[in-house]
Amino acid sequence: MIDHSAHAPSARRTNWARNITFGAQRLHTPTSLAELQDIVSASTAVRALGTGHSFNTVADTHGDLISVAGLPRSVEIDQEARTATVSAGLRFGELTGILHRSGLALHNLGSLPHISVAGACATGTHGSGVGNRSLPGAVRALEYVAADGSTVASARGDAGFDGSVVSLGALGVVTRLTLDLVPAFEVQQWVYEGLPQDQLLGRFDEVMSEAYSVSLFTGWHGGPIDQVWLKHRVADDGPRTAPHTWLGATLADGPRHPVPGVAAEHCTRQEGVPGPWHARLPHFRLEFTPSNGEELQSEYFVARHDAVAAYEALDRIRQRFSPLLQIGEIRTVAADDLWLSPAQGRDSVAFHFTWVPDTAAVTPALRAIEEALAPFGARPHWGKVFTTPPGRLRELYGHYADFERLTERLDPDGTFRNDFLAEHFPRTG
Repeated sequence: MIDHSAHAPSARRTNWARNITFGAQRLHTPTSLAELQDIVSASTAVRALGTGHSFNTVADTHGDLISVAGLPRSVEIDQEARTATVSAGLRFGELTGILHRSGLALHNLGSLPHISVAGACATGTHGSGVGNRSLPGAVRALEYVAADGSTVASARGDAGFDGSVVSLGALGVVTRLTLDLVPAFEVQQWVYEGLPQDQLLGRFDEVMSEAYSVSLFTGWHGGPIDQVWLKHRVADDGPRTAPHTWLGATLADGPRHPVPGVAAEHCTRQEGVPGPWHARLPHFRLEFTPSNGEELQSEYFVARHDAVAAYEALDRIRQRFSPLLQIGEIRTVAADDLWLSPAQGRDSVAFHFTWVPDTAAVTPALRAIEEALAPFGARPHWGKVFTTPPGRLRELYGHYADFERLTERLDPDGTFRNDFLAEHFPRTG
C-alpha cells in the first residue's frame, strides 16, 4: 500500500496498482484535526487519499492530497447501541480484531482487509452475500472537514445523509464514521472446484444463497466455474462437515488462491477450519500483501434478477476479454438506499474482472463488456476502471441529480472537485 511517511512539499505518489501517478503539488499527512482543518481551509483544491487501492483518478488532484492515516487512531464502542465510532484512516484489518474482542462484528468485509474504512465507504466497496449490504451500508453517521475548515456531522435520517456516505470525496475529508455492528460470529470456509455452468445458470439463486458469503471465480473460458468459495456462518449447534461433492463441484483437496497456479499462503484459512468472522470473510490475510499490484480491476453491478441473462451475455463475448483476464469473480450485494451506491435500490450481482496491467489493451475489452451489459443497467464500481460516459451514469442512478445539487450546495467553490468528478458530474453553471 502507499507509504505516507514522507512529507515533501512536492511529493508524488502512485496508487497501489501503479497505473496512476498522483498529480498533487503536495501530499499531507496531518496528525491532528486542527492541522487538517488548517490545510483544507487554506487550499483551493483538496482530495482525500485512503490506501490508494482505487484503480482510477477518483482520489487525484492538482492541489493538496491529504491522507488521514496520521490522525489519532480511535475506536469508540457503544455496546448498548451496537455501534463503533472509528477514525477514518483505520484499515479494516486494524479495526476488526478490536471489535471481535468486544464481542461484536461488522456485518461483512471486502476481500482485502488492507483498505481504509473511509475510502471503502466513499467508493461503495462491498463483500458478498445475498443478505449482506455493501460496507457503506453499515454507516450510521459520519464527520468530515468541509471546504472552510469547519467540521460537519451527518447521521442517518438527516437530509442529504444518503448522498454523503458514498460521496467519492466530493463533500470533504471524512475524519470519523459510526458503524452498525452485530454480535461476533465464527465462519467456516470451503472451496469447491468445477461447478458445472448449467448448474450455476439453472440454480443461480440457490448457489449464491448456499452460504453467508459466496464468491464464484472464473477465467471465463466457457466451461465450469473454476472455484466457489463458501463462507458458512457457524450455527449454534457447532461446526458443520462439508460434503465431498456439491451440485457437481468437488471439494478442493487443499487451500486455494483465486488465481489458478498461485500459492494460497496469503489467503484466509480454508478447509472448513472455524475461525472468527474477520479471519474468514476476507479472501486475503492482513499480514500479507495479496499480490504485487501488477493488475487492473473493473466491476459492474446488475440487478440480481438479471444475473443469469447478464452472465450469458458476457459468456457470448468471452473471447473479447478473457485473454486479458487474470481472474473474474461474481458476488451478490443486498440493496441499500445510498444515492451513489452501485447497489442502490436493487439487490445486485457484481461481475468483477482482474486484468493484466495493460490499460491500452483492457480499454476495448471494457467497452465490449459495458455494451454487453447495457440492457441490464450495469453500474460500474467507482473505484475501478470503466468507460461508462456521464450521460449514461445519469440514467443509471436515480439520485444522480440529487447528488449534484448536494455537492453544489455544500462545496459551491469546487474545493473538492477534481478531474474525475468534473468528467462524471460536470457542472454546467
